Amino acid sequence: MFTRLFERWNRSRLKDDDYAYLFDPYEGDEVIIYDTETTGLNPKKDEVLSIGAIKVKGNRILTSEMFEVFLRPSGAISKKSIEIHGIRPCDLDEAIDPDEGIKRFIEFIGNRPLIGYYLEFDVAMIDKYLKRWLGIRLPNQKTEVSGLYYDLKIGRIPQGHVDLRFETIMKELGIPNMGQHNAVNDAIMTAMIYLKIKDKTRL
Repeated sequence: MFTRLFERWNRSRLKDDDYAYLFDPYEGDEVIIYDTETTGLNPKKDEVLSIGAIKVKGNRILTSEMFEVFLRPSGAISKKSIEIHGIRPCDLDEAIDPDEGIKRFIEFIGNRPLIGYYLEFDVAMIDKYLKRWLGIRLPNQKTEVSGLYYDLKIGRIPQGHVDLRFETIMKELGIPNMGQHNAVNDAIMTAMIYLKIKDKTRL
C-alpha cells in the first residue's frame, strides 16, 4: 500500500508531462545496468562526475548500446576523490552540464527496470538532479545484484556469512575483472554478475 501511495505522490510531482511515460509499466525484455562515479558518498552534498550504463536484452549484454557521459562539477575535485575514481580535471574538459547529462540518461533508460551494485546510492545521486529538473524520483523498477547474490548463497550456507564485496562476487561467479575502474566497466561487470545469477536461479 505504501509503495502505491509513493508512486502516486511521485507521479503528481512531475513537472513535464512529456516524461509521463516513465511511469508506464514496462512490458519489454530489456533492463538497464548502470553505475555512477561521484565526488563523494554523500548524495546531499556530493556530485555525479560520470554515468555509465548498458542495456541487457534477455540474456545478452548489448555492448553496441552503451551509455557514458561526464558531468561538469560545480567546483574542484579533491585529491582523495581522484584516487578513488581516477577522474582527473583534464578528463572533464568536455564534460557537459549536469542537467543535460541527466536528461540524456533518462532518455536512454526510459521506463526500463534498473539493476546495479549498491544501486540505492546511485539512484539517490540521480534523484538529486532529477528532483530539481522534473520534480520526481526515478520511478523505474529497481533490483540490487548484491541482494540477488545473497539470496543465491544463503540457501547454501544457512546462517552463514555472505561476502558481498564486488570483487568477491565476481570471483565466486567466475567473472573476469576488467581492470580499469570506471562507470562503464563497472556497469558491464555488474551486467555479467546479473546474468550469471539469472542463469543459476532462472530469474
